[in-house]
Amino acid sequence: MPANRFNGWTDLGIGVGLRIPHYSHILSRKPSVEWFEIISENYMVDGGRALHVLDQILEQYRIVQHGVSLYLGSTDPLNREHLRRLKTLIRRTKTPFVSDHLCWGSVDGTYSHDLLPLPYTREAVRHLASRIKAVRDFIETPILVENVSSYAEFHASEMTEWEFLAEVVEKADCGVLLDVNNIYVSSRNHGFDPAEYLEAVPPERVGQIHVAGHSHYERYTLDTHDHPVLDPVWSLYARAIERCGPVSTLLEWDAHIPPFEEVHAEALKARKFLARASAPRRARAPGAAGAGRGR
Repeated sequence: MPANRFNGWTDLGIGVGLRIPHYSHILSRKPSVEWFEIISENYMVDGGRALHVLDQILEQYRIVQHGVSLYLGSTDPLNREHLRRLKTLIRRTKTPFVSDHLCWGSVDGTYSHDLLPLPYTREAVRHLASRIKAVRDFIETPILVENVSSYAEFHASEMTEWEFLAEVVEKADCGVLLDVNNIYVSSRNHGFDPAEYLEAVPPERVGQIHVAGHSHYERYTLDTHDHPVLDPVWSLYARAIERCGPVSTLLEWDAHIPPFEEVHAEALKARKFLARASAPRRARAPGAAGAGRGR
């Protein structure tokens, strides 16, 4: 397997999203957490409680930034003020990379505040690659792009979503934030095999993985992030770790948020899968027990 230069901290391990209901617990109890993910837009401000708390968190924990409004697939000009604020926050947090979604969400300066799916065309590939490169050059930080959950498809698409993702990241020379829950949700909505999707993702470009809970309804499956990860998603995660190695992993829990201990315990379920992926690599490492040596 080619070296993975997009996994910014190979020892990053398991992370938890930094959420307002948990601020007091984290600051007072100082739980043993390997890293926190922040939603960049919540902290792209000039002052106030959010930055005050973030600075205290930064004294003790590593932070990785995840965005929700770059809208890399939109055709509006890039918002330079947004990018300036993003870059300022990057300097504050020293995040090893930033991530955002492979989607669009704005038209003529009007923002939908939603992660809308794209048509999977070669024109869209070229457009996205150009935008990703422009953002990366401005913020001077590596970028990972995340596959989104989707509930509609375009007749104009010329390829599958997984082929589209692979072409975009190759042309843009960027990394992948692989959301295995989103793969599963979209597979339920569109009737494809999630394993086929996973097999097509270039493992050497996967720098982070997301897991989360979802909800089933009569006619569709929704990416809700409001309860524990379901077994089919853990199974897909296990296969992703087999292919990509022990990539840093985040549990998303964004609604009906329970106490911090419950969220953290759910995130730590990923440990057994990461341990299985790490064991063969340790066995192959130079000087590992049982390795052959010259005399």
